[in-house]
Amino acid sequence: MSTHVDEVVRDAAKAVQAELEQLTAGMTSMFVDIIPEFRHDDAVQQLMVASTSSNLAAIVDMLALNISLGDITVPPAAAEYARRFAQHGLSLEALLRAYRLGEHMFVQCAMTTLGRFDLPTDAALAATSRIALLTNSYIDQVIERIIDIYESERSRWDARSDATRAAQVRAVLDTEGLDLASAEKMLSTSLRGWHLAAIIWTGPGPADLVLARLRTGVALLAAATGKAPLTISADEQTCWAWISSTGKPDLAVDRLEAGLREHPALRVAVGEPSPGLDGFRQTFRDAQRARDVAATGSGPDRALVLHSQVALAGLLVDHLTDVRAWAERVLGGLMHDDEAAVRLRETVQVFLNAGGSFTDAAARLHVHKNTVHYRVRKAEELLGHPLTENRLDIEVALLACAQLGLRRAQAEPSTPLR
Repeated sequence: MSTHVDEVVRDAAKAVQAELEQLTAGMTSMFVDIIPEFRHDDAVQQLMVASTSSNLAAIVDMLALNISLGDITVPPAAAEYARRFAQHGLSLEALLRAYRLGEHMFVQCAMTTLGRFDLPTDAALAATSRIALLTNSYIDQVIERIIDIYESERSRWDARSDATRAAQVRAVLDTEGLDLASAEKMLSTSLRGWHLAAIIWTGPGPADLVLARLRTGVALLAAATGKAPLTISADEQTCWAWISSTGKPDLAVDRLEAGLREHPALRVAVGEPSPGLDGFRQTFRDAQRARDVAATGSGPDRALVLHSQVALAGLLVDHLTDVRAWAERVLGGLMHDDEAAVRLRETVQVFLNAGGSFTDAAARLHVHKNTVHYRVRKAEELLGHPLTENRLDIEVALLACAQLGLRRAQAEPSTPLR
């Protein structure tokens, strides 16, 4: 037998080729035994065998026919198997592990074959080294392409799955007369417990950055509730999320606010916990109104908006023109947009919340009690009547100004405050 390395490699490849069927069976059996992700149903199992067989055949042909690595492509069966792996949500790491295990098993098989040849030690070592190098180069090249195939299919499949789930969620939200059992079947989840909805959004940017931000927002919500949410993508910059549990969901507001401070591009609006199918819808409507208030109000940079804190403003947000006109009638000069009027409104709001106590209001505002007396008197001058008159209207109008950012378009000069 020739001791020239190329000839020895070709002879070894031809010998292995005669045993490919047994090698394929042994290799696929090893994959199933060692890697849980390879325990498929019959159809995918057949594709896995075809993928393994086609890769082995390609390696043998490369060695036996001296095919250049530059001419190597991923066998169609191997490419399709990578796509199926992605579609089933199986880990890329498991697939790559199989390639490395297969590489090791093939080289061991080639070494066993070379051992049957009557070769000098240096010739045997040189042939073994060449086979191992070429096999490793093949695996490296195919793996690089397999990663691209897997990730591309995973993205495509996730997008399709997200679109399907989004359509189903929207149907549950919007379909009148939908019974509980049908809604649960559509979402593949129980709707009999409690639900807490949140809307998470961020500003524009590169698609991968925006997606990363939204995923961070979902993770922060999960950490603040101790539950993994059901999520759908509403648009490029927004996702909807529901926390569901048998008991009333508990939101750790401080923890969520702390997390959002570390991610200033994120915004979250949260509804109020509600039970059952109707609750699934109601808490989402709450979250929508909280977001509307956040988008319309005087604090657009506020990271977290709870519906429980802006519920009344949420009922008014769809009627801003009428609410502004009404608030101007109620508050008169207090609707001015200068700093003095803003401070007067804040003082009156705190004073009324304190039950009309100058002392309590002063403590909350961190000013002297006489300052509160002065500001209340100035406010009553602008109103044209005492705060005790039309008190409820005044409180609602002040709340609308504070939470919806209502102001007069033009403000007249007002007397400076002490």
